[in-house]
Formats: sequence, structure tokens, C-alpha cells
Amino acid sequence: MLGAVVLLAITLLFLDFTGILHHWLGWLAKIQLLPAILALNLAVIVVLVLVTLLFGRVYCSVICPLGIFQDAVSWLSGLRNKGRARLRFTPSKEVKWLRYGVWALFVAALIAGVSAFVSLLAPYSTYGRIVTNLFQPLYRWCNNLFALLSERAGSYAFYEKSVWLKSLPTFIVTAVTFVVLILLAWKNGRTWCNTVCPVGTTLSFLSRFAMLRPVIDEGKCKDCKLCERGCKASCIDIASHSIDYSRCVDCFNCLEACKFDALHYKFAWGGKKARTKPAEEAADPGRRAFMAAGAMLAGSLVAKAQEKKVDGGFAFIEDKKEPERSTVLVPFGAGSVKRFYDHCTACGLCISQCPNRVLRPSDNLENLMEPYMSFEAGYCRPECTVCSQVCPAGAILPITPEEKTQIHIGFAAVDYELCVVNTDGVSCGNCSRHCPAGAIHMVAKEPDNPDSLLIPSVDKEACIGCGACENLCPARPYSAIRVDGREVHTDNR
Repeated sequence: MLGAVVLLAITLLFLDFTGILHHWLGWLAKIQLLPAILALNLAVIVVLVLVTLLFGRVYCSVICPLGIFQDAVSWLSGLRNKGRARLRFTPSKEVKWLRYGVWALFVAALIAGVSAFVSLLAPYSTYGRIVTNLFQPLYRWCNNLFALLSERAGSYAFYEKSVWLKSLPTFIVTAVTFVVLILLAWKNGRTWCNTVCPVGTTLSFLSRFAMLRPVIDEGKCKDCKLCERGCKASCIDIASHSIDYSRCVDCFNCLEACKFDALHYKFAWGGKKARTKPAEEAADPGRRAFMAAGAMLAGSLVAKAQEKKVDGGFAFIEDKKEPERSTVLVPFGAGSVKRFYDHCTACGLCISQCPNRVLRPSDNLENLMEPYMSFEAGYCRPECTVCSQVCPAGAILPITPEEKTQIHIGFAAVDYELCVVNTDGVSCGNCSRHCPAGAIHMVAKEPDNPDSLLIPSVDKEACIGCGACENLCPARPYSAIRVDGREVHTDNR
């Protein structure tokens, strides 16, 4: 039950577009293992290690949203079996070459900075992309329907939010991953967790030495195999009365399935195969509720489709196209492009929470699915620091609006061949009027002509790279003013 609550909370954290839920639920993102490692959040890492050494892989059952999601799919699949949802599994041997091979590749990619591969396998990031790319459009369409109905009823309790495809490659990768996860979980529960997931494998190195674990009492066991058939990790072998604790996720289905009181959750320090003597009286300290509540307490302590616009008449306004940039733009608070991508897990939380539609997943193979900034749909408003507040991995450090105005992430450059002053012979000045940094000045196109039209001139040292000028430029499809990123952000604080 607690796992279902956590899954719902994390899902709502990604779906919420008001920014309210982050203040209450943001800590759930920060206690995920990979974001904590990349953020060097030692308190969270130490707590998760200690919890695993004490209780086993409860992280996978109670904290990891992808693991809980697979449990939900498996439970739905089990409903087909006339209510015997938990008694349909068969034991399987550990596929060591695949499990540890994937883990070795993951660690090598993490060290080498091959972020696309790391992001593809990281469980929290995978679930974040599923919610952002697959669930969020449905959520916003429903919201827009309520907004339409409430508006007609004279109420503005709901307001419309745009629905847009942020990145086709990311959407395809997410959809394929989603289908694979559904198929594996539908057929045999936790196959992904115990064969592919590198976080699960990492915790398995510790969980096999857990102090508290399910233990089979051979004297009471009748070899009925109910526990074996109820194990969604497929790690119980009744023929040898053994449990593979490296794959056990402490779901306690086996304890509930046993009819002969032959399974107990108890202190059992030792090797892979732990047993009890027939005469021993094994105590069950709280089962699922105890473990789930303990893990959560430890964690908590640390921490409508987009329509065409018209210009007021009957002419359609052509959509903007993304320009080629000499250097990619990454958010305020990132420090530098390299530092940002070294820490980012591509979970998509910042993308889902960005109120200005500036952040989107990258199509670049080197940084596939990781966010970057572009200004076709909006610009990075100086007063907004949402992404720096929600990032769980430390890729974007927390900053205040005042600090943000002193950070320079890029600079604007004018393409005078595209400027409407030259192409249409009209006066504009939109970029200068809306520049929050005062970095754009209008100067005479013909200095010797007192009636000359004015064209923009950019002070690159004053420009902070917010993209207001590029977004609000009336030139189509490419803006006449383009913002290029800085490899290393400058900070005038």
C-alpha cells in the first residue's frame, strides 16, 4: 500500500504544472539512488546503504517508482487468474552474464560520461520520461477539457495548458521502453529489476548480506511451493529450501502465501542460504508495514492540442524554427555545459515543471533525452527558478531570482539579413524593449540620416542569455536574433 502511495506521489510530482506539489513531494526525487550519487548527497547515500544492509532491497519495493510500477502491472496481470494474482510465478536462475554485464557497461558509461546510455537504464529517469512523455499529455488534455467546461460555466478554477511533442526521438525511446516493461512485468513480475536494472544490481551486492530477511523453516515447510509461486522476483527455490537474497526485493508475498508458518522475517546474518531449526520460534517483526514504514522514515529524514495562432486578422502566424547554435544552452545554475551533463540523469522532472516551455529533451545522440534550452515557445523569465529547485541530481544548483540575473549562460547575436527592419522596411525594436538585462540598444541603421530606421545592437557582456529577444522577435521562421550558449557560465555575484 505504501508503495502505491509513493508511486502516485512521484507521478503527480511530474504531472503537476502549478509548482505546488514540489514543496511537499520534491524530497521523493532527491532520495532516488542515482540522483543522490550524482548530486554527491552523502546523507541519502549512507541512509540507503544502511537500510539495504539492515533490511535488504526495500528501496526497490517502496522507493523506486519503476519497481512499484512493475508491481502494479504484474498485479493487474494476475487478476486474470481468478484472484490468484500472487501465486503464478516460477523460480528462475540468476542470469549472471546479462545482469553483471549490463551493470559493468552502466558503470563504465557513468565514468566515461556516456550519458545517453546511463539515462536509458536508470530506473527513476526511465519512469520520469514515461510520465512526462506518455502520461502528461493525457493529463493535460483532461485538464483542458475541465478548463473548457468550467469556462462555459463561468468559472476559472481550471486553466488551459499547451500539449506539445517535446522530442520525437525521446518519445519513441520512451514508448519502446514502456512496452518492454509492460510485457516483462505482465508475464513474470520483476524480470527487468533483476536482470537489467543497474540500480537493482548495485543494491544486490549489499542485500545478500542483509541482517533481516525472509527465512525458510525446513521443519515446518511442506514443499507446497506456494511461496515459490508467490515470489515476483522468482528467487525462491523450494527444492533446495533457499532464497537468492541478491534478487529478493522484500515484498513479503512469500510470507503471506505460506499456510504452514514456515516462513519468517527475522535476523539471519550469513550467506546466501539461511534456514531455521525446527524447534526455533521465529518472530515476525511487522512484515510489510514495518519494513515499508522504516524505509520511508529513513528516506524522509534526509531530506487541448496546440492550435495555430493568428495575428488579429486572418493570416496564420508561421511557427518558429530552432536555429543552429554554436554552443548548446543549459539552464541557469548549471555552471557549465560539461558539469550539467555530467550530473544530469535525464529524468525529465525539470522539463515537466518548466512553466515557460524552454526546456526540452535533446535529440543529439551524445546527450540523448537530456534537457537543453530553446526559445521557440517561450523564454527563460528572470523571476523563474523552478528547474533549479526541482533538480534532484545537482545538475542545476538552487539559485534565487536575484542570483539568476547575475549569471550569464549565453549571448545574443543579430542576423541583420533576417531583421524585419531590413526585410520589410519597418520600425520594430521588440528585442530591445523586452530585454530584461538592458543588453540590446537600438542604433541608427544609417548614422548620417536623421530619419533612419533603428536596428538592434547587442552588448554581449551584459546579455545573460534568457532568450526573450529571440522568442519575441517577429521574424519567421527563424528569429533575426539568436542566443548562443557559453561553455562555462560566468557569474558576476
